[in-house]
Amino acid sequence: METFLVCTAVVALAEVGDKTQLLAMVLAARFNKPVPIVAGILAATIANHLLAALGGFYLASFFTGRTFQIAIALSFLTMAFWILIPDKMDDADAKPATHMGAFIATSIAFFLAEIGDKTQIATVALAAQFHNIFIVAAGTTTGMMIANIPAVLLAGTVLRRIPMRYIRICATVIFVSLGLWDLFKIFHG
Repeated sequence: METFLVCTAVVALAEVGDKTQLLAMVLAARFNKPVPIVAGILAATIANHLLAALGGFYLASFFTGRTFQIAIALSFLTMAFWILIPDKMDDADAKPATHMGAFIATSIAFFLAEIGDKTQIATVALAAQFHNIFIVAAGTTTGMMIANIPAVLLAGTVLRRIPMRYIRICATVIFVSLGLWDLFKIFHG
């Protein structure tokens, strides 16, 4: 039980203000369908964190510290500029999404956004420390849900009134800041 609680707490705290929490809010504002979005986050997190717990420490041996850090920083910068590009179906042109559309879009986006994320890396480290893949994955998944369910529920009511253009600009600023901060730490830290 202690392993589960430690994993839950570590990831719930690490997720606050994280890019995937921001993604959860953007998806909630975009689709306005909290149940399939929460289900998509759950499905993506289970898959991602099980894979991280299973193979993360094996994959980590292939990456050198500095090269891996630079790749993560560059991925933040790439994501920042990708966010600025509006979807084909955006703002005024948006058509209501089906529950399956919101679920699939959330599952794919969340799974990809979690790759190399601090919560995924935490899952790898926790699995290596506690040597219990399923308890660690269950705890880290619970932590993700504790942090993201409120984000989805709040975004559905608050962010729906803010144009997607402003949400994209804010997200871009955050991702650029993260990327530049990581590069600064790598070369000057």
